[in-house]
Amino acid sequence: MGVVIGMDPHKRTVTIEVMDADEQILGHRQFTTDVDGFDQMLAYTQTWPERVWAVEGCAGIGRHVAERLVLRGERVVDVPAKLSARMRMFATGQGRKTDDTDAHSIALVGVRITGLHQVVSDEQLEVLRLLVDRRRRIGDEHVTKVCQLHRILLELIPGGAKKDLSAAQARRLLAGIRPRDVVGKTRKRVAMELVEDLERVYARKKAANKELISLIRETRTGLLDLHGIGPSGAAKLLVEVADITRFPDKGHFASWTGTAPVDVSSGDHPHHRLSRGGNREINRVLHMMAVVQLRNPTEGRAYYDRKKAEGKSPNEAMRALKRRLSDVIYRTMLNDYVAIHGAGSGGHRDAHTGSDAAGSQSHTSTSKKSLPEPADPDLTTPLPIAS
Repeated sequence: MGVVIGMDPHKRTVTIEVMDADEQILGHRQFTTDVDGFDQMLAYTQTWPERVWAVEGCAGIGRHVAERLVLRGERVVDVPAKLSARMRMFATGQGRKTDDTDAHSIALVGVRITGLHQVVSDEQLEVLRLLVDRRRRIGDEHVTKVCQLHRILLELIPGGAKKDLSAAQARRLLAGIRPRDVVGKTRKRVAMELVEDLERVYARKKAANKELISLIRETRTGLLDLHGIGPSGAAKLLVEVADITRFPDKGHFASWTGTAPVDVSSGDHPHHRLSRGGNREINRVLHMMAVVQLRNPTEGRAYYDRKKAEGKSPNEAMRALKRRLSDVIYRTMLNDYVAIHGAGSGGHRDAHTGSDAAGSQSHTSTSKKSLPEPADPDLTTPLPIAS
């Protein structure tokens, strides 16, 4: 009932289109995102008291305006960019992009698609999002400094230094180098400056991890107890997933993480291939989790060895392990949700407690099955609004 207001957001302007349930266009305007423009947009939409805002990219470019709408008491749903792009192709027959066609396709998604994720105001998750982004930038800076240091050390030491080089080890190496020419002395001085930069980066990284761990503990999640999940990975999962109940089962969650194989069978020849879709940030978290488990005598390592003993290649065994670790994370986050909101909150087929495949049980369902169809939005349980 009411209308859907599709919005194509940009940094300084937004284009909106008002559409009713019969897909009739009732209004179309462009506004600026400053205070005056935002107030004018809200005044314009007061004509339709029963309204839902469908905003593209609420986790990206649309976040700034979506949050302002939520704070004003408006109901906002997130429209993934890929979904609006497909709708634009189906609606127009071509992929030409303009602000007007984007707003129209976003409004169509809001009218036709049920189960879109509702944007809520959650201060705890927003703080985590900011700190995760800060921690990522510190990590990027660390990688850059290490690469620069290795390049200079290669010019100072024949063969260079070892790959896993800490700032303290680099300082000891430089202490034993005594160049006599001007170029060598300059290289040593620049290398020492990089070592000092790395020491500061290490201190910032340590402080950022400590702050993340403290905030994650406040959420009462069990993610940090999983082998291979650090503070940054746990925070990314909490921020990106937000509401675990929007995934009806672990198969749909694996499809979202990009760990569910894609069925490309033809005729009597069943075959699956690696999924290139899904959330690549979370897929990377799962990959690092798998790598850490393989380096230690864990159940994940035992599962990987069993897959190789069955004749799978190392890459195939790794993909199977990531798929199974996706199930473990799904189970952990679902248990966290049940513990906080009560056992009757989810109603999921997989909402039982206990260890999963990368745990101690070997009789769990196969990870080779691909997702047969899109998620049924009617199975989604809305997340209570947090203020």
